[in-house]
Amino acid sequence: MSLETILQGMLDPESGLLAAALMDADGIPVAEAHGALAASRIPASGLASLSLEFGRVLGEAQKASDAFGGGLAEEVTVQMVELTLVFTSLEAGLVLVVAMAPDGNLGKARYLIRRNLLGIREQI
Repeated sequence: MSLETILQGMLDPESGLLAAALMDADGIPVAEAHGALAASRIPASGLASLSLEFGRVLGEAQKASDAFGGGLAEEVTVQMVELTLVFTSLEAGLVLVVAMAPDGNLGKARYLIRRNLLGIREQI
């Protein structure tokens, strides 16, 4: 199963998941999938450029976590008026980014992320 297939399988319209991307440390997308409603919420520049901008937030969260001895910051959620982004750190400097509608089910999104992490890790 390819990374794109796994990411596409995570997109659940009922829970509000719009798009998912696997990004490297430089913000370059390794794999990306978009649902039918993604175009209405995600800027034309795409999830990759949006993730790159918010990657700085993830970097600062990592620094703060290290400063307090908390270890790796595994997940960061950024909730905006029009979009919610969930960043999940993976090994090898990769980050899984899931975009969802602001009224989406965050609990289900986090469940779908955890359920698919093994398959993603097997592919990288």
